[in-house]
Amino acid sequence: MDQTGAPIADARVSLYASPTLLAQTTSGPTGEFSFSDLRTTHGVLRVRATGFAELEQPWTAAEEPLRIVLAPIPLKESVVVTAARSETQLGQTSASVAIVSSEELQQTAALRLDDVLRQVVGFQLFRRSGSRTANPTTQGISLRGTGASGASRALMLFDGIPLNDPFGGWIYWGRVPRESVGQVEVLRGGASHLYGATALSGVVNVISRAPETSALSAELSYGNEQTPSGSLFGSLTRGKWTMSLGAEISKTDGYIIVAEDERGPIDTPAGSRYSVANLKLERKLGDNGSAFMRGEIFGESRTNGTPLQTNRTHLRNLTAGANFGTTDLGDFTVRAYGGTQFFDQNFTAVSATRTSESLTRVQRVPAQSAGGTFQWSRGVGESHTLVAGIDAREVRGASDELAYVQDRPSFFVGSGGRERTIGVFAEDFFRLNPRLFLTAGARFDRWREFRGLSTTTPVTPSPSTTQTFPDRTETAFSPQLSLLYAPSDHVALTALFTRSFRPATLNELYRSFRVGNVITLANEKLRAERQTGGEAGARFYFFNQRIDTRVTMFWSEITRPVPNVTLSVTPALITRQRQNLGRTRSRGIELETDARLTRHWTVSGGYLLADATVLEFPANTTLEGLRIPQVPKHQATFQVRYLNPSLITLGIQARTGGQQFDDDQNRFTLGRYFTIDALASRRLTSNVDIFVAAENLFDQRYLTGRTPISTIGPPLLIRGGVRFRLRG
Repeated sequence: MDQTGAPIADARVSLYASPTLLAQTTSGPTGEFSFSDLRTTHGVLRVRATGFAELEQPWTAAEEPLRIVLAPIPLKESVVVTAARSETQLGQTSASVAIVSSEELQQTAALRLDDVLRQVVGFQLFRRSGSRTANPTTQGISLRGTGASGASRALMLFDGIPLNDPFGGWIYWGRVPRESVGQVEVLRGGASHLYGATALSGVVNVISRAPETSALSAELSYGNEQTPSGSLFGSLTRGKWTMSLGAEISKTDGYIIVAEDERGPIDTPAGSRYSVANLKLERKLGDNGSAFMRGEIFGESRTNGTPLQTNRTHLRNLTAGANFGTTDLGDFTVRAYGGTQFFDQNFTAVSATRTSESLTRVQRVPAQSAGGTFQWSRGVGESHTLVAGIDAREVRGASDELAYVQDRPSFFVGSGGRERTIGVFAEDFFRLNPRLFLTAGARFDRWREFRGLSTTTPVTPSPSTTQTFPDRTETAFSPQLSLLYAPSDHVALTALFTRSFRPATLNELYRSFRVGNVITLANEKLRAERQTGGEAGARFYFFNQRIDTRVTMFWSEITRPVPNVTLSVTPALITRQRQNLGRTRSRGIELETDARLTRHWTVSGGYLLADATVLEFPANTTLEGLRIPQVPKHQATFQVRYLNPSLITLGIQARTGGQQFDDDQNRFTLGRYFTIDALASRRLTSNVDIFVAAENLFDQRYLTGRTPISTIGPPLLIRGGVRFRLRG
């Protein structure tokens, strides 16, 4: 029961004779639970329930019923991993971290993970359209108004392994089955001191569910636009071995993305389908260690709005690692990963009347990557926690294209290269006193781009032309210094300074592409982006820490950012190229509030003001003072959740964004938008729930892009489904 005496359903109750799990069960609607056939008279009970602090207490056999009272979990005592690459209480880190739990995922109407994360203020993809219908090359992440250009300016991890595409930096959002997610942590602000390249504006870390015993959970749903979806997570434990499987399959026919007053007969729905499976085998090593191996298979295909515009992805990955700890030397983590993939895409030119299209390029992008990391952490006395490590990665990729002229194959173009990166990092988390925490960290990276070339071969018998690009080496030093001072249990003051970086991807260096009537050229001369930033803020805890309010002022400058710069404009074609600008700046304020009003009601919301502009570009001063493309000045989110499984569970999410621009010259305006999502679920039995969810509840149609053809966001999507869970 809770502190008011109300029963708590669905609490997970485990009985241990350390370190062995003897039995496990779940409390019923009245809060009651029982174990049978126990062959022991004593042990330790561990109780976990959503919204409550975990409880452990000794147990001995007795005739009287056992009464367990759970207390609400203080928000600042939530444990996060991403901010320090080790478990840290949220109230002891100065970093801006948002947490999305698996329970919150289930209470959110959005079908895809990227749409769920849009409720985190400051989180943004390249365009407003989500992964259900948008080309994957537009699915790059940016945080706090740094802007994205397809390639992410933030790093995404799955259990510490990079998910950013090794060739292009974008994200395949279907790679993580929803049912296998235990928690998502969004770290806003430069994090290269710990994570290196790509963590220019932050990190999104998906942490998988930790199986404790044999179990199976699944979600099946079906919605309009012919949208079936299924996701499952299962685990099986035998002695020291655990096998777990996460899998998902989803499909949608989509909708016509071109605005109604501009579309023509050639326009067809943009849809997608994907499937993914992650199989993990893990073995415990003693009391404080484990080793694992995980294999992943992912496949995706898309229709992009006309009959000939399609793309496909095939991806295979293998990950292995180990965790082990010693009393004297500390804790060690080792990871190694590698994989191959193919990305195929067709590009077309569409007639001005949108009555016909013709192929311009057929492209295949093969890529391979391999990497690893070694990390050590150790507490020194009662004041210091040290973290240090080394990581490395090598990527090779190419863009192999068949170019068409007047509907006929004309020539082959092949371009690509390799990139090798190695970095070392260290951090000291220093408790100066019980209310003052200092964190100092630094990282040094060195990377080399080599074997870059471009070859053009005519279809007709003619000599090939080959251009080789010089090898290049760059380095980056990324320090971070932060301070947290908590003068009382109700207030914490924070300050942070950071530097971070992002090298250009092989995609930006060597691959050109076309979207609508806009062609974007590669640039093999691109240099790395460098960010310098700082922030200062305060956190306030009210009403026994049931309300957590955060206010952060931030400032970030990026030298040599890589946007798509317009070179020429004609009625039939806009030509752009990736170039290093001089300097951009994003500054503003971030507000967030989480309120657990009662055991059943939770309210949260956030607001971001981001003044993101171009400060310097000597090569084209007309861009100076303009807004960074794809960054609205105002963003806001709002969520309300009511959780009462024995009656009903409700979740309402709303988000809005201000005006933004789709191009560097600020010619193509995308107006404001506002959407509401809603979900309602009801428990039928202890193992089965049914639900109905609606995205864009009021069917608001808003612009997502102008290329220069206007494209629009998704209409109302309604789906219904069932969730079930079984425990052995």
